[in-house]
Amino acid sequence: MRLPEKAPQLPVNYDYFPSLDKVAKAGRLQEFLKTDDLKYYYWEKWKYKANEWGIDPKHLWTAAKFNRLANKTIQLSEIDGFIFSIGTPTMVQEHLHKFDMHLGGSFQGDGIIPADEKEQYLISSLMEEAIASSQIEGAATTRKVAKEMLESNRKPLNTSEQMIVNNYHAMQWIVENKDAPFTIENIKKLHSILTKSTLGDAREEGAFRTDNDVKVVDVQTGRVVYTPPQSDLLDQLMADVCKFGNDQEKQTFFIHPITKAIILHFLIGYIHPFADGNGRTARPLFYWYLLKKGYWLIEYMSVSRVILNSKAQYARAYLYTEQDNNDLTYFLMYHLKAIHIALEDLKLYISRKTAEKQNVLTLLRNTSFNDRQISIIQEIMQDSTTYFTVLRIQNKFGVSNQTARNDLANLVANGILEERRSGNKSQFLPVHGFLKKLSREN
Repeated sequence: MRLPEKAPQLPVNYDYFPSLDKVAKAGRLQEFLKTDDLKYYYWEKWKYKANEWGIDPKHLWTAAKFNRLANKTIQLSEIDGFIFSIGTPTMVQEHLHKFDMHLGGSFQGDGIIPADEKEQYLISSLMEEAIASSQIEGAATTRKVAKEMLESNRKPLNTSEQMIVNNYHAMQWIVENKDAPFTIENIKKLHSILTKSTLGDAREEGAFRTDNDVKVVDVQTGRVVYTPPQSDLLDQLMADVCKFGNDQEKQTFFIHPITKAIILHFLIGYIHPFADGNGRTARPLFYWYLLKKGYWLIEYMSVSRVILNSKAQYARAYLYTEQDNNDLTYFLMYHLKAIHIALEDLKLYISRKTAEKQNVLTLLRNTSFNDRQISIIQEIMQDSTTYFTVLRIQNKFGVSNQTARNDLANLVANGILEERRSGNKSQFLPVHGFLKKLSREN
């Protein structure tokens, strides 16, 4: 993507009032204040607005910077380049309040996730997040193939599939270790899980980069868009990140946990501590912090799937922050929108699945099929080419080997599935016309 034009930098103790006066005399002051609060435009967008309003762009930008003087300052490290600012526009406050109401607590999320299906939804969501996060980094495979691989526990056939398996294992790891502290050792462990057998040099797995010739490059133009810190600073910078993640930093004001998780996500990309796999590490780290803080519903949401569908906006959010004197508000607002979309997607998905289940339950009201078997029937109604194995059912529903075998055997006995053996392995495929058979019997 095109590198945004760097925002004009204003000197310390700059006289902002002549510019504010220009905006007021143009009759745009109230509209400007409302727009900056709701939209928080970057310099290039304000330039466009200035032309539309008949105001000198630099005057309008100066007014915006004055309006943002109330932003909080965060010093992440004593190392140069790690002083950031962050604002709380209306949209930020609205989203944080909504997420506090829905993502955490001991009971709030119970109205969203059916209590008897939490394990199944969790497994599915971790798979979705693993697939999308890998696809952001270039994993070339379809969601259907990737999910079948994870559910059947099939060995990955290429680097793309290995990335997805690694991401899935990493998501499982942070769920299991959500209460573990942020340490350099733990972050390196997470990176080693994420990059296993996917890097050109296996020695880079779980190790900070030692090369200073590392650039963030626009894949379309080949232009360098960002140069990360030197490698000899990484130990100190990552120790500062861990201190921040463990709430040990000396801030004079409260930073909302969701805001803090988003900042941690940003910092891994900004510091670029690893030769490769920084994005893959940043996204699980975001989940990890929120789980530590009790926002348990986040593990049922795939924020990476939203990012995958808005990669250009994701990249711009990074660049706007870097090009405007480390103003994190741009990245914060993008990420909050992504969480919002992921939450709404989860609600729609659960609503749809609940409706589908009710339809099937109506169809199967006189049978003795359990919820897992009904889910299998739903899946083959949607895709008649799918097949099942005992191991896939184990992984899909989080049940024992014997329970999975019993579920499949019962479906075979009822004419829903047929078993085909190849050596010691069995596959269970839909019987042609099974739905008509069910309809006649019900």
